[in-house]
Amino acid sequence: MSIFKQLLPSRLAYTHARASYRASFSFFHSSSDASIQVQSQEQEVVIALGSNVGDRLNNFNEALSQMKKSGIEITRHACLYETEPAYVTDQPLFLNSAIRAITKLGPHELLSVLKKIEKEMGRTKGIRYGPRPIDLDILFYGKYRINSEILTVPHERIWERPFVMAPLVDLLGSDIDDDTVLCWHSFSKKGLFESWEELGGESLIGKDGLRRVLPVGDRLWDWSKKTSVMGILNLTPDSFSDGGKFESVGSAISQVRKMISEGADIIDLGAQSTRPMASRISVQEELDRLIPVLEKTLELPEIEGKLLSIDTFYSEVASEAVSKGAHMVNDVSGGQLDSEMLRVVAGLNVPYITMHMRGEPSTMQNSENLKYDDVCKEVGDELYERVRTAELCGVPAWRMVLDPGIGFSKKTEDNLEILMGLKRIRSEIGRKSLGVARAPVLIGPSRKRFLGEVCDRASAVERDPGTVAAVTSGVLGGANIVRVHNVKDNVDAVKLCDSMLDRGGRSCTR
Repeated sequence: MSIFKQLLPSRLAYTHARASYRASFSFFHSSSDASIQVQSQEQEVVIALGSNVGDRLNNFNEALSQMKKSGIEITRHACLYETEPAYVTDQPLFLNSAIRAITKLGPHELLSVLKKIEKEMGRTKGIRYGPRPIDLDILFYGKYRINSEILTVPHERIWERPFVMAPLVDLLGSDIDDDTVLCWHSFSKKGLFESWEELGGESLIGKDGLRRVLPVGDRLWDWSKKTSVMGILNLTPDSFSDGGKFESVGSAISQVRKMISEGADIIDLGAQSTRPMASRISVQEELDRLIPVLEKTLELPEIEGKLLSIDTFYSEVASEAVSKGAHMVNDVSGGQLDSEMLRVVAGLNVPYITMHMRGEPSTMQNSENLKYDDVCKEVGDELYERVRTAELCGVPAWRMVLDPGIGFSKKTEDNLEILMGLKRIRSEIGRKSLGVARAPVLIGPSRKRFLGEVCDRASAVERDPGTVAAVTSGVLGGANIVRVHNVKDNVDAVKLCDSMLDRGGRSCTR
């Protein structure tokens, strides 16, 4: 008969795990831990995912979909990792990740559901540790240790496997948020953070067969290797910097070619102005401006290997653009201005850039939206809430890019604090989710008004030197993507920053 031991800590301690993850954990358990049967109340679980046969990412998406249909409510996603195989090494590379979820399924019911999903997706017994289209393992089940003939929880080999520990730690915050998470830490003698550090921790990422990646197009993008430059193409008559310059398809395509020749990695097409006080245009008008340029851009031979981003807060525009071939969606509202956006993006299976903004472009600079007591903390907290909402709508954290929204509902001093405080913003997000804190960060200071105020440059096109300085500060402070009008000068700045970071020992999250 199965025995389940419920761990009952007498107190919640260590509400702050150290930023270095080297905290030690002391736990006090009831001296009379009772053997009990798990009832039908909801339990929080952690499930690991692995795949190295077929379309690995599609296998993950299908497994997540099947879990949701089977009574497993997914609440958090870890980052995505490409890893070298362990134990049996003569086989393809794996994708690995993990999810946190809520379920009313008992532990053996949950195991049965996961085995059924594996079987339906083509997994056979085969070689132990050998190739498989999908591998689903229960790492934690509520506060219980489980030992039966068919199930051991915690999974017995967690502690020796970096490809399991990396996504597991992603699902935690540096703050221990409840007694269930406290129990998970207690399952390891030294706590999960210390166990991860003993394996090598973040120093393992990017080497020794463990890459943190973001799926985009037909590739897995390791954004930690170099800073990416996103070139801005505004197809609008009223954008603050270059409105009206690229309204014709011909002029727009010439600018795309110019930015690619100057070294842009990503082209960001926008057909709706989001400058302060901008009025909103309709979905159809935005599509009419955007789609002809998008289609012509995709025909360019030089676009091969580049990424196309669509700057929109309309779900219909995002859906149409991705169906035409766009690779990612850049939403200044973080899903706040179209109630369908997050659901649509979840179904598109493309990266989603979610930005911090209060209000909308026409109201973002009003006095109420400019009130901050601690701008980095508040931006981190509010940006994390955008991500949490997106996750609950089905957008995995491994497809998220974070933008702190420089110039959007911020005063000059706020923008400067953000540029200097990207690490602080990551740290604030990391208190709730280390995985989200490790997502790529995009900054867009290009030609913004605060640069004009600081440098006394009234004209936007005179702010390129200030932009280069802001980009340099941002990249050295942790930005992974920079969004700019002047590609050529900022590519040079980024190359220099990357060279300095490489010499100093580049961190995966800077």
